[in-house]
Amino acid sequence: MSQFHCDCCEKDKIHTDDSCSTGYATTKDGNKICFDCCSVRDRQVMIDLGNSALYLSKDEKGYKVTNWPGTLMFRCTTPRKGKHNIARTRYDVWFTGPDGQDWHGVQYGENTQIVHCKRAIKRNTANG
Repeated sequence: MSQFHCDCCEKDKIHTDDSCSTGYATTKDGNKICFDCCSVRDRQVMIDLGNSALYLSKDEKGYKVTNWPGTLMFRCTTPRKGKHNIARTRYDVWFTGPDGQDWHGVQYGENTQIVHCKRAIKRNTANG
């Protein structure tokens, strides 16, 4: 059990999860932010910047991409496996992001869950 003050929502929190987690993230400024606030911040960064590093995993409902604490989650397609010249393999997934737009994610190699995600570019195919 750990107790901390979230500098984002200004609430005192008690983390009772049995995992190895503290229940909060630490910003580069040293502020502690609860996992729920991490979700809000990560969602806004995705909308503002159009990219994010998330984590690819699978559960009983299928594949998903999540933020680090798992409080922000998007269901995605089954990864399409391809070749990569350095990492040897790459996996591509697609999902609907927090802005309602199509997003594409790429995971490089076999020994990671990190998936580099970007808002997909809509191409104008009317003119060829």
